[in-house]
This record gives sequence, structure tokens and C-alpha cells, in this order.
Amino acid sequence: MALPLPAYRQMSSGIVMESRTLRSFFLLVESVVFTFLVPGTITVVLPWMILREDGVMIPEPWNAVQWAALPVTGVGIVTYFWCLWDFVVSGRGIPSPIDHPKQLVVRGLYRYVRNPMYLGVLCVLVGEVCLYQSGALLLYATGWFVIIHLVVLLYEEPALRRKFGAEYDRYALSVRRWLPDRPFHVGRS
Repeated sequence: MALPLPAYRQMSSGIVMESRTLRSFFLLVESVVFTFLVPGTITVVLPWMILREDGVMIPEPWNAVQWAALPVTGVGIVTYFWCLWDFVVSGRGIPSPIDHPKQLVVRGLYRYVRNPMYLGVLCVLVGEVCLYQSGALLLYATGWFVIIHLVVLLYEEPALRRKFGAEYDRYALSVRRWLPDRPFHVGRS
């Protein structure tokens, strides 16, 4: 007769380790899939479709704005992956409704601003606008940010308040939504 998994956890620390390793593996797989599906669609697929529809190519020779697009895009990519790492390691989840973090993530870039992952994606989109010098991409990036702002206000923040209660309220009072500021310290009121 097989014992349920919680009984195995109580019997052997090796089983707990296997369970944590398995969870970490699934978080890695979920993160890769999520990254391709959501930010990948937002920053690669949809801009490519917009540019293809408009017949836009990277203008040559490059000007200063196009060269500036490279570090902006790079900062956006690094920001996204740093935040994803913090979600997986600290929150034990991914930024998706299918597997939200189990802990409130208040480390890394989340100490300075409440939505750094969205800001990272916005940096990638702004970099693409600068690189391609496309009005259509600028309109897309602006529309994306307005929609994300509404999602944060109407869905994410209320859901975080319900899930994490006073811990989230303390965090939200100390850390700005979109503009980075002084670092948040756990336990600070």
C-alpha cells in the first residue's frame, strides 16, 4: 500500500529533498514556458507583426537614438530575468496566474519598485521603438503600458492584498508602484 506524499515527507528527509528538487525543476520549466509565451509574445512576436505590417526595417546608418536603444533593451532583459529569478527562488512561483509565488517577493529590484518586471518589459519595448524608430511600435508600447497599469490597479494589487494582507499593505506603503526609490527593508513600517 502506497503512503500519501505527506507521509513520505515525514518519514525521510531524502523524500523532502526530492520533492523540493522536483518543484524547482517544474518552476524552471514553467518559467521558460511563461517567458516564451508572455514576454516573448509582447516583446518579440507582436512587435515583429507590427513592423512587418508597416514594412519597417532598421534604418541605416544608425543614429544616436538607435545606439541608445541597445543599453535600454539590455537593461530591460536583465531586469526581467533578475525579477523572474527572484520570483522562482524567493517566491517559489512564477509571475503567472497558474502558479503565483507562495511568498511575497520583496528582494532584489522589488525592494526599489513594486513592478520591476513590467518596467523591464517596457524598457525592451522602448528600446525597440528607438531602434526601429517606429510610431506604430510607440503606440503599441504606450497602449501596453496603459493596459498593464490597469491590470496592476484593478487585479494584481487587490489580489496581493487578499493573499498577503498586512505584509503587502506595509510593502505597498513603502515602495512606489512605477518609480524606483529608496530600498525597502523587511520589517520597516
